[in-house]
Amino acid sequence: FVITFVQQLDVHIHFRTRVTSICTDQTNTCVTGCLTVDGIRYDADALVVATGHSADEMYHALANAGAILQPKGIAVGYRIEHPQALINRITYGPSLARRVKTGRRLTDKANIEFSNASCQDKIDHSLLPVPGYRLAANGISSKGFSRSAYSFCCCPGGQIVPASTSPDLVVVNGMSFSRRDSIFANAALVATIDADDPLLFDYRNKYGALAALHFQRDAERAAAKLGGGNLVAPVARVTDFLQYKTSYRHSNIHSSYRLGVKEVPVRECYPEVIHETLATALLDHFEPSMPGFICPEAILHGVETRTSAPVQVQRDKDTLEAIGITNLFPCGEGAGHAGGIVSAAVDGIRVAHAVAEKFRIKIKEERNLATQ
Repeated sequence: FVITFVQQLDVHIHFRTRVTSICTDQTNTCVTGCLTVDGIRYDADALVVATGHSADEMYHALANAGAILQPKGIAVGYRIEHPQALINRITYGPSLARRVKTGRRLTDKANIEFSNASCQDKIDHSLLPVPGYRLAANGISSKGFSRSAYSFCCCPGGQIVPASTSPDLVVVNGMSFSRRDSIFANAALVATIDADDPLLFDYRNKYGALAALHFQRDAERAAAKLGGGNLVAPVARVTDFLQYKTSYRHSNIHSSYRLGVKEVPVRECYPEVIHETLATALLDHFEPSMPGFICPEAILHGVETRTSAPVQVQRDKDTLEAIGITNLFPCGEGAGHAGGIVSAAVDGIRVAHAVAEKFRIKIKEERNLATQ
């Protein structure tokens, strides 16, 4: 519906058309258009770059055009997955966990069986929502540097999904079904890496502002190698991870990740300080907050690296144009000016108003698209 609506406004959408470079004038201070991978040039009075934070080539294109890229902190780690019934029980207790109903027979049956509530318990037929969680631990010291760890984007009643942009990389993400009726719950479990983190020292010397991006890709290549190819995700039980286990009997791992998992020593994905931070957070903070969070059924899936953009494209705070390049408007999460779906949309509105003001375009009053 949205595509049809914007096309009616004489907007042309070019699917499967990859932009490879940004064109500027002879002084390299004003944008004039962009060039696509098939050699087609699109001339433009203004260019809004609103890619996601996985569009690596666009970072290089922006740098080549003269945009200023500022390194920013990232967070990396794993997707941790539990049985949703376990999260229900931790959140509500055995008796109240029985009141979580999704309407899906197998999920609801597993929840009742897992709750271990006595059949003699008085059952309250009022329902409770499928719960998620948020966990955080700050000031974890490792090798003289302070880091934090936290859960991110919890997906109750959901599934772990691939987020790779290349067959030689393995990246995972998560989603919830609209009814939250999966038997699994997952969330990112990540540790922070500041822009000046010693972990990035060699990367900064070699890659400059793109240091964190190359750190991310190295972790993703390591995950792909551990998984053995075909986007198979490397996994480990949280209990094995905490015991530094390096050999596996390849037991029956239950996972929602549909492209396959392989039980391996996932600690090979990152430098050990990342794992020290995550282990401290799990043992000293997350388990005390949610007793039972550490268990054999909790599975770490490698790797979760793309929680936010690794750089920020610097722009004027008033005009929102890229500093040094007139009429180039970096926008949204990929540009480092948003941190999620809603904030990216809000930034898009701000940039749209900035473009309109620059070219003296009158913006019509907002209309409810649902009534069009």
